[in-house]
Amino acid sequence: MRQRFLLPLLLLALAWSQELVDQILFAGQWNLPMGPGLPWWRLLSAPFSHSGFAHLISNSAVFLPLSWLVLSRGMRDYIAIWIAVLLMELPVVLLWPTASHGLSGVIYGLLGYLLLIGWLERRLLPVLLSLIAFWLYGSALVALIPGVSPAGVSWIGHASGFAGGLLAALAVHRDSAGQTS
Repeated sequence: MRQRFLLPLLLLALAWSQELVDQILFAGQWNLPMGPGLPWWRLLSAPFSHSGFAHLISNSAVFLPLSWLVLSRGMRDYIAIWIAVLLMELPVVLLWPTASHGLSGVIYGLLGYLLLIGWLERRLLPVLLSLIAFWLYGSALVALIPGVSPAGVSWIGHASGFAGGLLAALAVHRDSAGQTS
């Protein structure tokens, strides 16, 4: 159980290591975003690349609590979100005209998952997790609207991550319902 709660810390250590190397050795110019014309593997590196410490700190502060809320349900749910978010960001990489990076897509995936899973399962713990997530981070949903996010912030990355979280919730719920019948 304890190891599963250490996973988000390990993932953040990767992001912080990348940013430290970027800032110390490359003066903030070594970013690994995903986007058109960039190598496909950047889809995997983009969540760990940030545009500076302020970007990384703001993502870290939200990533940890949402990760721990999801992990309170299980590792399967957490992995499902990561996979669904990466799959939903594939069209963004191929079709969207600008590059993007950061943990925001995953954060919105975690939030989308938490908001939907309580409604789908209608059991006390999932509903409670949904309410906590909405209470803490519901105001972030406004950033899913095109034109609301500040210039330079990838609303499409947020929206694709959120859609990935919704798909993960549907898949996990469907799998759970199939196992109980």
